Formats: sequence, C-alpha cells, structure tokens
Amino acid sequence: MAKVTRDDVARLAGTSTAVVSYVINNGPRPVAPATRERVLAAIKQLGYRPDRVAQAMASRRTDLIGMIVPDARQPFFAEMAHAVEQAAAERGKMVLVGNSDYRREREVHYLRAFLGMRVAGLILVSQGLTEQAAQEIEAWDARVVLLHERPEGVDDVAVVTDDIGGAQLATRHLLEHGNAYVACFGGPDTTPPVGDPVTDHVEGWRRAMLESGRPVEGRLFKAPFNRYEAYQVALKLLAGPERPPAIFCATDDQAIGVLRAARELRIDVPRELAVAGFDDVKEAHLTDPPLTTVASDRPAMARAAVDLVLDESLRLTGSRRERVRQFPSRLVIRGSCGCG
Repeated sequence: MAKVTRDDVARLAGTSTAVVSYVINNGPRPVAPATRERVLAAIKQLGYRPDRVAQAMASRRTDLIGMIVPDARQPFFAEMAHAVEQAAAERGKMVLVGNSDYRREREVHYLRAFLGMRVAGLILVSQGLTEQAAQEIEAWDARVVLLHERPEGVDDVAVVTDDIGGAQLATRHLLEHGNAYVACFGGPDTTPPVGDPVTDHVEGWRRAMLESGRPVEGRLFKAPFNRYEAYQVALKLLAGPERPPAIFCATDDQAIGVLRAARELRIDVPRELAVAGFDDVKEAHLTDPPLTTVASDRPAMARAAVDLVLDESLRLTGSRRERVRQFPSRLVIRGSCGCG
C-alpha cells in the first residue's frame, strides 16, 4: 500500500501543501476555519501521519521539550513535571524528563542527550549550572527556561514562586497560634546559599521570627528534602529534651516525615506540636491531621515556562530582575497548625 503524503492531503482538500503544513503545525500562518476543517477531514480520510523525523531534520527542531528535575520521585517535582507535560500538550509538544539526582554530572548528561535530540527547548530545575553545562547550552544555541529555582550567577529566564513571602506567611501563622517560637527544617549542607527555594524558605522563616522578636539561634535544623530521612531527623528532635512547640518545614515532604515521627512518639498534632510545610502537594490533604502549607499556582507556572521556552518573542530582556517571572504564594490552612 502506497504511503500517503502531504501532497495527497493537499489534493483531496483542494489546498496547497503549505496550507496543510500550517494546519499540522498550528502555524506559523493562520488558516481559515473552513479550510482547516477540509484539511483535517482529508487527513482523517487518508490516514495521513506526518513524518516527524523528516520535519525535525528540515527545521533542526523537534516537537520535544526537555525537562530536567532533581528527583521525580518527590511529589512536588512529579506534580510540576505533570503540569509542564499538560501545558506542552496544549502547544502540540511532548516532554522528555530526566532526573539529575542533585548531581551536576547527571544534569550535564541529560543536557547533552536532550540537545542532541534537537529539542525545541529546555526547562531546567537546577541548583546551579556548571560551566560545562553552560557551554553545552551556548554551543547548541538552546532556548532555556529555569523553573522553580534561580541559581546565583545564571542569567537565563526564570519562572519562580515568592518563596520568601510564602515562608513568612506560614511562620507568622504558626506564631499567631500562641507558640513561643517556631523551629525550622531547612535543607541539607548541599543546599546552595543563594537562589535556591529552600534557602529562601529558611530566609522567610528567619525574617518572620526576627520581626516578632524571637531569636533564631539553635532553631534551624538541617534535614534532607525527602520524608524518609526528614522523619529520622524529626524523631531525634521530638524525642529530645527541647522539643519545639511548632515546626515550619521547607518542603511538604519534610513535614510529612515530621507528622509520622510525631505520631510514632504519641505527640498530639496540633495540640502539642503545630506543623506547616511548603509546596501543597496532593498528599498534604491526606495527612493526619491535614497539613497546613504554602501553595503556588503550578499550572500557571508550567504554562509560563512552556510559553517562554517556545516563543522567542515572549522571552524577557533587560536586567536579571526583569528576566524573572515570580508567581505569588498563598497560605493553605488545614488542621496541622491548630485551625479547624
């Protein structure tokens, strides 16, 4: 059976092959609705399937977006990747996801792999690009958008949350419940000192504490981002002689680990210990008690990142501050703080 071509579609629809291309690629030129319907009907009748490999070779770009995250097993990154995938699908693109595992060499590995596939652009959740990674991006003239994190010294367009403001909201709320002070679960030693969301969450906690006249010395605890190791840190803290009355966690995953440790030690949350997190992952609804946390508009952030990586005209110019799109944070009040 002969392969159906774009010429066959054009003949049946009574249009040029260029118009068929505009319909298939949703641009770059507009097509009248009636003409579009004829082309789509011809494609369906003939069973035409575009040769994506040939298209990529001709345009030197594919319909793929590369996305690199630290660890897609963590709920926040999984939900963010899913939001990016949905936003990309609305633009007729597919997403390839790679896990850097917080390792610079893995990040470079996926950068090279995705750029070699001629992706339309890259969306990176990175703790800081190495010089080698930056050279790879420059050599391929890649479109790059940073999502969630804005590493110090990296000047690419970024889509981020108001991390400091959100952490202040959560800490102030815990203090408003009458707690003498709020302890904080920050990140591990490897957390970058500037430009990382967890660093900003700690800064927001610090500002809220100092604004209220509470000291912060000895009240910041280093903890891994995942719930399993954060649970181990919480067990030691909560079983010790100086158990805090409230804990703000830089991530919801850490907060889930804290809640598990409190339950194991028979500490009543929120009467004996108030807890708040950051990220508003779906599991925050299901903890016992439900977790008070800070949310951002992940779908809107994902759409902004996809739009920026695909549309050169939308990419911001100017100073570092002007190249950042910051979305607001909001406090989601549930039962773990003492409300409800």
